Amino acid sequence: MSERAVYDIVCLSFLGAGAAVFVALFFIAAPYGRHFRGGWGPKFPASWGWLVMESVSSLGFLGWYLAGEPSHTGSAAGIALLILWQAHYAHRAFIYPFTRRGGRREMPLSVVAMGLAFNLGNAYLNARWLYELGPVPALGLNPHTVIGLALYAAGYLVNRQADAILRELRRPEEQGYRIPYGGAYRWISCPNYLGECVEWIGWAILTWSPGGAVFALWTVANLAPRARSHHRWYQKTFPDYPRERRAMVPFIF
Repeated sequence: MSERAVYDIVCLSFLGAGAAVFVALFFIAAPYGRHFRGGWGPKFPASWGWLVMESVSSLGFLGWYLAGEPSHTGSAAGIALLILWQAHYAHRAFIYPFTRRGGRREMPLSVVAMGLAFNLGNAYLNARWLYELGPVPALGLNPHTVIGLALYAAGYLVNRQADAILRELRRPEEQGYRIPYGGAYRWISCPNYLGECVEWIGWAILTWSPGGAVFALWTVANLAPRARSHHRWYQKTFPDYPRERRAMVPFIF
């Protein structure tokens, strides 16, 4: 079986799993962060869990880049896409886990394992298409480049600003939750999730690749139900929670 055939099978498998996850997460909140609960197996320090899960996205993508076709990896577009990917995942893997606040929290090891498996497969789908199986990456003054880059940049900035606001809500080692204000929290409960969805939709348009499309769909399938769970948790926990806020999309959802 050719690698392209394997690639197509992995793509279709990810699409099927993403649909199942989307439905499941409307009924079961993933058990980490504020939704942490027992019954999901051994526990693991949350900061190290984030490092393990997210590092495979950064390092795996880099490894497949280095193993790719020189015509792909040496192109200006190929290098630019590597930088964009690492701008998100190098930060998420090696900086975010150790700057987040919330004390010595834990997450189930099963969640770490599932996140690691997804991120490794996702890095494969994106990097192998861009640097081996697909056409030579090309960016230019065309609609999919301009729109994709604009969405990626906007989503990245919203995501980082929302994370910074959440981080400043707590002192180091403080455990409790508070209502966030500022930025897009004026309209929604989870601008960090909205930003990440917009970011990877932009990536899918920018790369115009099957791996990018699968990733964008998976991001929405994972984060939209979680934003809904967060929103309901805020409303239940804080009687004075702003009524005008929606979960993830201003005025809509």
